[in-house]
Amino acid sequence: MEVGFWVGWMKEPALHKHELPGGWTVFAGKTDADNDFLSLKLAKPNDRWFHVRGMPGSHVILSGPEGEQASKEVLKTAAAIAAYYSKARRGGEVAVSCTEARFVTKPHRAKPGSVQIRKEIIFKVRPGLPSSEA
Repeated sequence: MEVGFWVGWMKEPALHKHELPGGWTVFAGKTDADNDFLSLKLAKPNDRWFHVRGMPGSHVILSGPEGEQASKEVLKTAAAIAAYYSKARRGGEVAVSCTEARFVTKPHRAKPGSVQIRKEIIFKVRPGLPSSEA
């Protein structure tokens, strides 16, 4: 599913959106500009941020009910979505970085889609979308 946001007179980038059980939502950018918007404007500090390691791909945000912690299963599903929206889509098991959105920053003068992250954890997953959407 694609989602578009309107800000004033300008349409913001379109994003992939996936609903997960328990009130969790995953957003994925399509372009470098989408990734910047998603990671730096849309994401709340406690949201989880995902990106496949070492290759181009979408920035992915996992957002859920306020004050709740995502289960390991939900985190792995979001990581699999991040792998799916990357150059590793047709690969086997791939490494995906995850951190809280508060630890994602943009270096000064960095090109669109480039970010720095801190406090990452790594998930090893197979690329895929939630089973209800595959």
